[in-house]
Order: sequence, then C-alpha cells, then structure tokens
Amino acid sequence: MFKNLTTETRNEKTMNVDEMSTIELLTVMNEEDEKVAKAVKQQLPQIAKAVEAIIATKKKGGRLIYMGAGTSGRIGLLDAVECPPTFGTNPEEVIGLIAGGEQAFIKAVEGAEDRQELGVDDLKNIHLSDQDIVVGLAASGRTPYVIGGLEFANSIGASTVGICCNKDTVIGKIANISIEVVNGPEVLTGSTRLKSGTSQKLICNMLSTASMIGIGKVYGNLMVDLKLTNKKLVERAKRIVMEATSCDYETAECYLLKADNKPKIAIVMILTGLTKEEAIQKLAETQGFVRRAIK
Repeated sequence: MFKNLTTETRNEKTMNVDEMSTIELLTVMNEEDEKVAKAVKQQLPQIAKAVEAIIATKKKGGRLIYMGAGTSGRIGLLDAVECPPTFGTNPEEVIGLIAGGEQAFIKAVEGAEDRQELGVDDLKNIHLSDQDIVVGLAASGRTPYVIGGLEFANSIGASTVGICCNKDTVIGKIANISIEVVNGPEVLTGSTRLKSGTSQKLICNMLSTASMIGIGKVYGNLMVDLKLTNKKLVERAKRIVMEATSCDYETAECYLLKADNKPKIAIVMILTGLTKEEAIQKLAETQGFVRRAIK
C-alpha cells in the first residue's frame, strides 16, 4: 500500500536519529526543512492555476472550501479561519472541513478519514454548488475522505484542486488542478505533520493571499479590508490608513470613524475627497480595488 509513497519512505539521514545529540538532530531537521520551499517552487505553475481558479470562483460569488484529514485538515481550517480578520471576508466565504468534524481539530477522530461518504456528506451539509471550488489536502494523495469529496464536487460541476506530497496520486488524478509537492522522506518516517505539513501550509498561504489580492482585498501590500475586532487591529488599521495616504494619526483615526471602521473606505475618502457614500459607490464600480477607485 505504501511502497510507492515518498512520504512513507525512510530518510537515510536519520536512520540513527535516536542516537543523535540534540544539535545534530536539529541540524538535520533544519536541513530537511530547507528542501520544502524548493519543492514548492517546482509546483508554482500549478499553484498559479489554482489561484486563478479561486479568483474566478470568488468573482462569480462562489466559495473556497478546504477539506482534509488530520494535519492536512487542520492546515486548511487554519487558513480558512484567518481570512475574515485578514481580508474582511464573511466566515462562509472560505470554509475549512476536517474529517471527523470541528472536534477533530484538537483531538483525532479515529477512522473518519477512511470513509469517502463522510467527505460527500460534509460538502452536502454546506450545500456545495457548481459555483464553488474545493481544495482537497492529503499528504499521501489517497485519503478516502478527500477522494469522496473531490469526486462529489466534480460530479456537480464544482472546481477542484488537489494538494498532495507524492507524485502520480489518486487525488491528483481526480482533481481538475493537481499540486503534487515531493519534499522527500520525513525525518520521522511517515510523520507528515513535518515537511509535508510545512509545504501544505506554504501552499495554502499562497492560495488565499494571492487570490484575495486578485479580488481587490489589498492596496499595495496593505491589508485594507481587515476587520477591527480587537485593540491591536484597531491600531493596525490606523497605521494602514496612515501608510496609504501619508496622513497623520489623528486624521486616520477620524476618517476610520467616518468610514465605519473600514480602512478601504477611509483611504478612498482621504485620497479623493469623496464622502463615505461616494467612496462606497466608487469602490463598487471598481470591484473593490482601491488603486482603481482613486484614479
């Protein structure tokens, strides 16, 4: 079953890991981690295809849905829950599904990943439509929960992406877009929370960040759609407005209040002299892109 999976192969550098000193072990781990970014780099063309597909999905009002089991599922969930505070999305716009349900995030639910029908059920429960895109994460590339979900998504016309850490995987063959990163054997044989997990996190970072940039959620490299949900983010929003407009702290604070604590609207108001209502209308006309709204 595992003989052709790189993720299950023993790493020749760590055959005597139990005899290494702490610094020797950490050095090997660091050297192995260095390989991850290079492996991800090889898949940039496929990652770019996935980003473009997500942008197309978002522009037509569809949702980005991550699904996976164990570490893979947790990484998808982590990316999903960070989108609302970072990009001002609604919680239902980017969704993370994990085999076994939300409780599986903190405690493994044994056997959940082995049932294809659970992947189908989870997508049906969120009313998956052909307007959505499903990103299946599975280090092995053969997790039944993800296979079931992707096959169901394909059957109703939704877009699909597979992120795996082996070559020529089952999931890679099912998904419309296949991202297969080969990081080499793990330091601990089969422990895919290590290099495999790191590569999946890097890819999810790219998918969400690049797609949100692609639909106008930033201005320059500033998070102009972030939600002001705590004191830290309130202060960050003020700095963002200051950076974007070269205004002082008091001006940023004032315009944020006028803009109902929405940095993007405050920035357009300051840079164009428009009222809040006019700035909102201008952003609507330019699909939310600040740079276009201020021209």
